[in-house]
Amino acid sequence: MRRLGKTRRTVRTARGSGRVAAAVCGAAALALLTALPAQAHTPGPAAPHWDLKDTGTTAVRFRGLAAVDRHTAWVSGTEGTVLRTTDGGESWRNVSPPGAADLQFRDIEAFDARRAVVLAIGEGEASRVYRTEDGGTTWTESFRNTDAHAFYDCLTFFDRRHGLAMSDPVDGKFRILSTADGGRSWKVLPNDGMPAALDGEAGFAASGQCLVASGTKDVWLATGGAARARVLHSSDRGLTWTAADTPIPAGDPARGVFAVAFRDRTHGLAVGGDYRADQPSPRAAAATGDAGRTWRPAAAPPPAYRSGVAWLPHSRSAALAVGPTGTDLTTDAGRTWRTLDTGSYDTVDCTPDLGCWAAGEQGRVARLES
Repeated sequence: MRRLGKTRRTVRTARGSGRVAAAVCGAAALALLTALPAQAHTPGPAAPHWDLKDTGTTAVRFRGLAAVDRHTAWVSGTEGTVLRTTDGGESWRNVSPPGAADLQFRDIEAFDARRAVVLAIGEGEASRVYRTEDGGTTWTESFRNTDAHAFYDCLTFFDRRHGLAMSDPVDGKFRILSTADGGRSWKVLPNDGMPAALDGEAGFAASGQCLVASGTKDVWLATGGAARARVLHSSDRGLTWTAADTPIPAGDPARGVFAVAFRDRTHGLAVGGDYRADQPSPRAAAATGDAGRTWRPAAAPPPAYRSGVAWLPHSRSAALAVGPTGTDLTTDAGRTWRTLDTGSYDTVDCTPDLGCWAAGEQGRVARLES
């Protein structure tokens, strides 16, 4: 989306028994997290908390995050920056594509420590996709947008081969880009099955979570900027879509659904609001239990705009939402939220081995610790 300029987002594989110790630590942290009393707005010494990692920069804003496991994560952001860690954030390697300093990388999807796909946003040729197969040592540009009317916001993968990227509406409909070879090549899908966009409707390139997949065929697209904030759903990898209104406020270019997350093909969460710091964001969260056909507002939503959301691993009811003013937790599948931390983050991602990561402005990246 031009105004604000990430299965779930990261394709993950099974981990070996060498990760057991880390998983036990993560399990303890998440167990404590979900057991926190409702009044616990600030974690105490023994409570789980975001452990900030030194990324070596304070100049970059990281809106793209791909957590592979508790040890390995990729982040992408302004100034064409891509960083990668394989030691839990103790050290970071700058693996930015050469010649990309003028680009803004808003979404990144990682298959493992060596293979990743990153999306640059912007009008016309500023929207690009790069792919690496050697941990970022080399990159291949696999897509460059040549339509001046297109503006790509997010991408997602169903598995290691099949993925989609989405653009703001072109000729009155959202445009969907598809890959069947892990991001090596892309093609624009026909728009016959895409409903018409509302006047002013677009996606928010705020956290890489305006397009997310769950399972092998289901994918959801979050929108804002129009009279109604909607979530579109496809059950056939982007060929046909249905649209549903959400209770998250819209009616302004700065308002709408900024991120969605699904723990399976039916249960999902949506967060958003108004990204302007001086504007309130009532009803900033909603939930669905029917694959996005209907959405119910949170009874106790986050207190402010939130741009990222992720389910806690192996939980049917717990999730985290993040934004510039803090992190919130739900333990009842999105009905109520409570604030855990007031640090600024734009995006969040959790992994099957019980690792949760967050990233945001001023080079901030953190991992959940107990």
